[in-house]
Formats: sequence, structure tokens, C-alpha cells
Amino acid sequence: MNSKLLIAVVAAVLVALPFLGLDSYPLHLVIVILIWSFAYTGWSIMGRFGLVSLGHGAFMAVGGYVTALLWNELGLTPWIGIPIAMLCAGGLAVLIGYPCFKFRIVGHYFALVTLALSEVVRQIIIATRDTTGGSLGYTPERHGDGWSVIALQSDDRMVFYFVALAVWMAGIVIWRLVDRSMARYALEAISEDEDASAAVGVRVTREKLKVTVLSAVMTAFAGAMYCQYQMFISPDTIGGVGISLQIVFAVVVGGIYNSLGPTIGAVITLLLAEVLRIWIGTEAYCLTEKICLNVAGVPLLVYGIMLILFIIFLPKGIVGAVADRWQARNNGSVPAK
Repeated sequence: MNSKLLIAVVAAVLVALPFLGLDSYPLHLVIVILIWSFAYTGWSIMGRFGLVSLGHGAFMAVGGYVTALLWNELGLTPWIGIPIAMLCAGGLAVLIGYPCFKFRIVGHYFALVTLALSEVVRQIIIATRDTTGGSLGYTPERHGDGWSVIALQSDDRMVFYFVALAVWMAGIVIWRLVDRSMARYALEAISEDEDASAAVGVRVTREKLKVTVLSAVMTAFAGAMYCQYQMFISPDTIGGVGISLQIVFAVVVGGIYNSLGPTIGAVITLLLAEVLRIWIGTEAYCLTEKICLNVAGVPLLVYGIMLILFIIFLPKGIVGAVADRWQARNNGSVPAK
């Protein structure tokens, strides 16, 4: 099926979805999936070119916390706070990315640097607990009765649904614009051989930095939107290593080389998290009075196992595998394994 037609069909279904009589909880899940899909799309724009970041939880945290802090402490509307948060995330991406790209820190070394970034930001949030609430989390102050345009707050989930849907569509558009730009060919060449790319005139550091900043800014925007919707954030729900790994897992599972891959990954990841939460719960299981098992990390364990399996057996993700089989079927051949 043509990718444009498939995206149009998915968009049409999503537009009609809230009018099909969905209850509040399923509607909430779809809103969260759409917001996280935008973050996953932002990561895939960067990750598809071999720039594997394990620190995007830091950018989400910056987006959420900067927006909320500017509102609570300075009374600055999120309409201004969100762009400032995005600028902060972009600046942080430059601060980390420029020296890494300039001194050829690539591959697993770059992944480790970004992993450290994620944990550093998390620890800063916890250490400044008097301002950020630390591990207990942070809540933007309510404004108005039920909804407020100035504070970008609403108790009506239908309103936030269409906002989240617009954000999701914007993510798809940005992904496709990058995919059709000349920067795509430069980044593909860089991912294959940096020296050869530089030899033919590609500005390696500049191109890598541009896509990294774009990815960070998109992720920060998703973090800000998540904060405005949930009206609560914490280092564990919006930042840290766990969130960074969840982003990578979702994109790899859905498909890193297709614009709808991150969306499929978001559906699988978040529904899996809900199933595990309901099935396992969040309380510790005590085998004896002295031996108790903390099940809070079970979802991450499941993500890790599934990530390994997908990398081995479905490296292109679910969407990529389906697309290959569809193309092979139309061509009358067997897809390569």
C-alpha cells in the first residue's frame, strides 16, 4: 500500500475515533500514545542515521520541567514557556553533540555519553527538590475553572485529543520532510563513511548537529505537552535512563525507517506497559518476611528482552517487516531474511 494512502487512512481513523463513543480511559490512552508517538518520531529522525542516543529522556524532562517551572515560578504562559523549553533542549543538544561530533565520538561511545546525560539531568532534578519537587514529582498550578487557554490547561479530554492529534500529524510531516530533503542523503553518506563524506564536501559536524538539535527540540516539545496534559511530572515518568530506553525500544519495535513505525511502537509499548501494570501491579511481592521482590522494574526487563529479540529477528521493526513482505508479494518474490 502507498505510504501516503496508509497515513491518510490512519489519520482519518484517528479523527473519527472520539466520535465512536469511546470511554474516558481508552481516550486517555490514545492521547498519551499520540504524544509519545511524537517523541518517538523525533528520536527516529536521528536514530535512523546511526546516531543512537540513549539520553532523550533528558530532553523530555527539560521540556516538561522548564515549561512547568516558568509557569509556577514566573507566571509565564506555556505559549512562551514551551518555546523557551525547546530552546533549552536545543542548547543542551549542541552542548553535548558538538564536541562529540567534532572529535569523532561515534557509535557506542556516543550512546554512552547520551546515557550519562540522561542520568545527570535526572539527578539534577532530584537534587534541586526544593524547586522541582525531586522524586515526589512536580505539578503545574491550576488556572481558571476547568480550562484555560493562557495556561494551556483543560479538563476536557476531547480538547486535548485533537491537540495531541495535531501534534502527531506534525511529527509525521516533519519526518517526511527530512526524508525528502538533501540532508537525508548527506546523513546516509555520513553513517556509511564519515571520511569519504567529508572528502566530497559534506559538512559532517554541521549535518549531524542539525538533525540532533531537531530531534532534541521535538522530544522536548513532547515532554511539555505530556506535562500540560497529565498536570504532573516526575524524574521517573518523564526522564531518566528508563524513559530513554523506552523510546529506543518503541522505535526499534515499530520500525525506525518508516514514518508510521514510531506510532506502532508507541501503541505496543504503552499498551504493554498498561497490561503489565494491571497484571503485575506496582507493589512489592514478599516471599517471606525478609525477602521481597520489587516489581517496578519488570516492564524494563520485558522491554530489554523484546528489544534483543527484535534486533535479532526483526531489525526493521514491525512496519519494516510488513512493508518488505508487501513489496515482495507484489514483485512475486520471497522477502530476504
